[in-house]
Amino acid sequence: MTRAMTQDRRRFLATAAATIAGLELAMSSSTKPLLHGMTAPTGELPVYGRHHHFGEGEYEPSERVIQQLLTEAGTQSVSRELVSVDAGGVEAAADWGSLASPENYLGSERSENFAGRADGVPTRLRLNQWALSGDWTVDRGAILLNKANGRIVYRFHARDLHLVMGPAARGASVRFRVLIDGQAPGAAHGIDVDEQGNGTATKQRLYQLIRQPKPIADRQFEIEFVDAGVGAFAFTFG
Repeated sequence: MTRAMTQDRRRFLATAAATIAGLELAMSSSTKPLLHGMTAPTGELPVYGRHHHFGEGEYEPSERVIQQLLTEAGTQSVSRELVSVDAGGVEAAADWGSLASPENYLGSERSENFAGRADGVPTRLRLNQWALSGDWTVDRGAILLNKANGRIVYRFHARDLHLVMGPAARGASVRFRVLIDGQAPGAAHGIDVDEQGNGTATKQRLYQLIRQPKPIADRQFEIEFVDAGVGAFAFTFG
């Protein structure tokens, strides 16, 4: 998903979180409000919060709060500098100004905007609609291609398009080709395909398939799998 957060920053926040959990218990007092929606079990010290944020983003304010709490807890040599981010590839920051497509799961349990499943795919989908062509099994958490040459088509508006997918069988590989507006991606190809749109899925992971240059507009993405046996789980955009 792709939001910029390097391994250093992930490690920093994860390590500090455990410290803060103990710190907030030690600092609890009747003058500080409980975190919204939290209640203390009978006989236990209530957990109080100085800051909370749900979801992605606000990394810098969160780091500042962590630094402050660690200092108040007596931790020595807490740096006042923010963790630097020099991310590339799938870890590069999203282009928030042009992002108009949310992540979407493909299994029946959580998918949205499914336009149809038939031999032919609609020539023109509405923004954020998607469709299937070929012999697919739709499971609760994923879709599985039973026969070669199945396709997924998705209309999106974002700089980057990623697909979480991979071979259903361990050790297998699945060849695929992607198109954007019916053409090979060229300069808009992601790091996991070449300029002609060719790529191979060798394990289940996030694949960056499109990174298009400006101007960003509504585009129709298509991926055709040359081989059967791929499982596809979710699209993400950046």
